[in-house]
Amino acid sequence: MGKRTRIINEPSDIVLLLRAFGSDAHKTIFASLQNEWKTEEELDKEVGFKTTESLKILKKSGFVESKWRMPKPGEKPDKEYHSSYSRVHVNFQCSVEDLSDLIMITFKNDSEIRDDLKLIENEVENGNQSMNGLQRAIDKNIMFIRGLAKRSPILNVKGQRIEMVGETE
Repeated sequence: MGKRTRIINEPSDIVLLLRAFGSDAHKTIFASLQNEWKTEEELDKEVGFKTTESLKILKKSGFVESKWRMPKPGEKPDKEYHSSYSRVHVNFQCSVEDLSDLIMITFKNDSEIRDDLKLIENEVENGNQSMNGLQRAIDKNIMFIRGLAKRSPILNVKGQRIEMVGETE
């Protein structure tokens, strides 16, 4: 099966890319999904560890897609996963300061970004969803805000807005 190339034009998407492939666990799961569709249970058995968090990160980054597997009569349907891309093309330009912020956001542990992330989440919950509004409210640059939102499991960047993620599946 021919694979597609993921084109990354937005600098903050580098956070998702580096988070997805900065871990041996995520990389192992992605490699396992290159050739065939597999359920989470099948993946857990194959790799020998729980794959839920890795699948969430890979799915948010857009490198894994999912669909429902048709069940046998009388059984419940299972969600199955497959890798979406086999190549990446990165094409963006940003300041060194912005790139530095994005790399730091990527590799800091959760406790180091918790306060800034909580500020953004609170603002979004209170209706302040525009990048310019968030920038004024929390006194951080837009690229920093975008990077944190990309890393967050409950925030989603939509153009110049940030929204809370609902369960979409």
